[in-house]
Amino acid sequence: MKVYGLGLKGEEAAKRYLRKKGFKLLDANYQCRFGEIDIIARKSDTIVFCEVKTRSEGMLAAPQESVDYFKQQKMVKTAQIWLQVKGIDDCPLRFDVLAVTVKKGKAEIEHIENAISM
Repeated sequence: MKVYGLGLKGEEAAKRYLRKKGFKLLDANYQCRFGEIDIIARKSDTIVFCEVKTRSEGMLAAPQESVDYFKQQKMVKTAQIWLQVKGIDDCPLRFDVLAVTVKKGKAEIEHIENAISM
């Protein structure tokens, strides 16, 4: 799936943020029949599956509010497929949300670790 405009700006900002925080990016916009994961990264020995949600300033709902139960379940299933394809079966995992708000052209990021439990 191609990401355009505001969403692309948010994903690029999230990638820069993660790199600065010491994450190694492993994959981006990974898709399978269950859904898509925006960013897959590694920090130490943990693989982190990241959902990036971007909104412009002044929106009524916070970006992370759109990661509902249905989206969470799709992420978990998609992550399981990614792990299977990569042959990874014994590694700590977590699911994070990067809530990006664009204010006056600048991206502000709230990183919510362990936002989704398996």
